[in-house]
Amino acid sequence: MHRRDWLKGTTAAGMALLSSRWTVAADRAAMLSEKFPDFASSVLAKARELGASFADLHLMQLDEESLFVREEMVQGVGASSSQGGSVRVLVDGAWGFAATSEISAPGLLALVDAAVAMAKGQAGWRQLPVEIESLPSHTGTWHQPVESDPFAVSLEEKVEGLLAVNRAALGKGASYCHSHFSAVRERKWLANSFGTQVEQSRIRIHPGFNITVVDPKKGEFATRASLRPPRGAGWEHISEWDAAAESALAVEQAREKMAAPPVVPGRYDLVIAPSNLWLTVHETVGHPTELDRALGYEANFAGTSFCTPDKLDSLRYGSEIVNLFADRSAEGGLSTVRWDDDGVETSGKEFPIVKDGIFRNFQMALGQAAIIGHKGGSNGCAYADSFDAFPIQRMPNISLQPGTDAAVTAESLIAGVENGIFIEGNGSWSIDQQRYNFQFTGQAFHRIRNGKLDGMFRDVAYQGNSVDFWNACDGLGGAPSYELGGAMNCGKGQPQQVAPVSHGAVPARFRQINVLNTAAESGKSVAVRNRAREEGAWCCTQRSTHSWA
Repeated sequence: MHRRDWLKGTTAAGMALLSSRWTVAADRAAMLSEKFPDFASSVLAKARELGASFADLHLMQLDEESLFVREEMVQGVGASSSQGGSVRVLVDGAWGFAATSEISAPGLLALVDAAVAMAKGQAGWRQLPVEIESLPSHTGTWHQPVESDPFAVSLEEKVEGLLAVNRAALGKGASYCHSHFSAVRERKWLANSFGTQVEQSRIRIHPGFNITVVDPKKGEFATRASLRPPRGAGWEHISEWDAAAESALAVEQAREKMAAPPVVPGRYDLVIAPSNLWLTVHETVGHPTELDRALGYEANFAGTSFCTPDKLDSLRYGSEIVNLFADRSAEGGLSTVRWDDDGVETSGKEFPIVKDGIFRNFQMALGQAAIIGHKGGSNGCAYADSFDAFPIQRMPNISLQPGTDAAVTAESLIAGVENGIFIEGNGSWSIDQQRYNFQFTGQAFHRIRNGKLDGMFRDVAYQGNSVDFWNACDGLGGAPSYELGGAMNCGKGQPQQVAPVSHGAVPARFRQINVLNTAAESGKSVAVRNRAREEGAWCCTQRSTHSWA
């Protein structure tokens, strides 16, 4: 639908209907806040009566809005709100769980019966009892501070903003441009038998675009996506971004990339920008150090991990300058909350995963630490993505720490490279079922010659394994070069849950990393598939999914 037709057809009443949805959602949330103490008291009391050694009550409301615009057309507007609750119990060393969208005293009490019955039903076949540590009790509320509520911004303003991005790209010669915006407000209420009773809310927002430049004479095209990351923030994350300027730059880079020479495969020194490196942190450090994955509990979804408990405090994960820290308290972090979904207070639970290059910690939720003899208990890594999801161990914000010299920049690191590539923006990726061998692409690949940028390459992917790669790091940008990237949709678990997570990074230099030519490799894959079909066989290649698994 064309923009002017869309605006003409979208009456004032229709616009008001969308905004009123969020007023209704706020009223429903206020009602839950008022009733929650009574709900919690009755649910926990019944759980104790039925023999639960531990129980918790989770209520959750999720508000979501999205908008998609292509060239001058509004392609879609989405808005939804869901609300529900769950009860989790531990009875005779077994978990029981039940959920409902009916938030009422009778509905929640019925969950207790269902959850206890589920736990007792496991008595005949479970092998080892679940053991959990005691947690301190907490009471209070936390609402993530934002400057401007994105749900209060008019739909017309949002549409006009995305149209401006597209117009800037088209005006610079883009063949196509689509832009998007999405926002999520997550409200949660938690009470447990340790005495915790808390309420918290947060907002996450993700703007972006993708431009395409086509050369019809050559039959070639190139793309470049936005480098703007999602963020735990309000509308200010968009209003402070000069999106039109970036979309115009993206067109220039896509055109340059299309005309650039293909990379010659081989070993290169790489300087990787935070806009690309955040995903490498996510896949090569974040997922391998999830304790449930390392113990084999996550084997059915994207594999287990090379990073097993026997490697704690001994594995040299990276060079001595590599420090990767985890937290759920970083300002603007997508994983930032005051309490995790087990009721662990996250402030003060920050921890090193890799310190001075050595593997030091796993990510853990309630009941996991004792499995490996860790005395510190949970480090605040439990999360459930919806009211009907069991809380599992999910990734906190995990970030590559800056180097000790604040004056070091990407340019400084590039100056120390004779023959290399500077990589910006994340693209496609692949990693094996042990989270070890990997391959990453990007958005822009700048050739480095004798310490200076000299044009671009195309068809670039870098390849390696998680340990060798981080041990090849010999340079880090200083604190002023630190940037926060991340994803709204990290997938894990069965049934799958999707979690938001941020990863901070600085520009980093890696020596002699293997670089592939993706066009050449794609040709090899086609040849292999064709040969397999001729021989009556079948083969497949691993591909990334919509989730950052």
